[in-house]
Amino acid sequence: MWQSGLERRFLELNDLASQLIEDVAEGPEDLRIAQQDVQGSGLLLDFGVETEGGLEAGCVLASICMSGLADIEVKYGQLGDLGWPHVVVQTDSPVAACLFSQYAGWQINVGKYFAMGSGPMRAVVAKEPLFDKLWYREEAEQVVGVLEASKLPGPEVFEYIADETGVEATDVVLCVAPTSSMAGNLQVVARSVETAMHKLYELGFDVNRIRSAIGSAPLPPVAKNDLEGIGRTNDAILYGGRVTLWVKGDDESIAEIVTRVPASSSAAYGQPFLEIFEAAGRDFYKIDPLLFSPAEIILQNVDTGKVHIAGQINVDVLRKSFGIA
Repeated sequence: MWQSGLERRFLELNDLASQLIEDVAEGPEDLRIAQQDVQGSGLLLDFGVETEGGLEAGCVLASICMSGLADIEVKYGQLGDLGWPHVVVQTDSPVAACLFSQYAGWQINVGKYFAMGSGPMRAVVAKEPLFDKLWYREEAEQVVGVLEASKLPGPEVFEYIADETGVEATDVVLCVAPTSSMAGNLQVVARSVETAMHKLYELGFDVNRIRSAIGSAPLPPVAKNDLEGIGRTNDAILYGGRVTLWVKGDDESIAEIVTRVPASSSAAYGQPFLEIFEAAGRDFYKIDPLLFSPAEIILQNVDTGKVHIAGQINVDVLRKSFGIA
């Protein structure tokens, strides 16, 4: 299991995720999802493309995405003066769960099929710079991935992932859900901690100093299409996400960086994400990457006891995004 620090270790994230897959495959109908057959390929679990899914399916999907290294729940919280469901994520392995597994860092583009890929299969490919910078990669007999997509992948997608990860196509497991589904909607909003971790990584902070984490974000209404779903789920984190990280080390570096973490530190902040997305020509890469972070961040120094806080919730944008009159 995960040991932090600079020593390279095999975390066996795909093995951890495979254990969750075994439980799901025993009774997918209990989650209102389905196992689909793909000729000559591995296991395909449909969490919302042609199935209904639900809250429990969303929590399971998010857990698979984090290789089982986090507890994920839906709890009631506040959205202004309204009682509102929130997705709460807690982990004692934030680097492994969020950066090595959950982060959607692999664009799956095969023919006409496109999906954002996350999950522990990324740690086997390990082409993203963060794997070299954080000294981690792994080998696996079976790889597990989560695809955010509105269509189910065919055998050519399994073959592509198999080639990239060095396994047989029959040893590829894919879990798929569109953003405009109950499970897909929830698994995206379960990325509150991940966005904080990745923002700190991008800012050059030593993420191995982060020992534990908890985050929450309001669960949006399921959107009528994926475009609106992308807007609502991003808004949930950018304007409603709250994250607390327990950090070791000196207070000076924490105080210097904390104000640069919240979404409000970006010049792109202030409008619903769908409006920002449209203004960028629906090109994520034309949006300031520093926007993608939670609304509020709290860094607690476990060595000194000092607390550093930045950012705040923006209820007005959330109500507009969620269609709350």
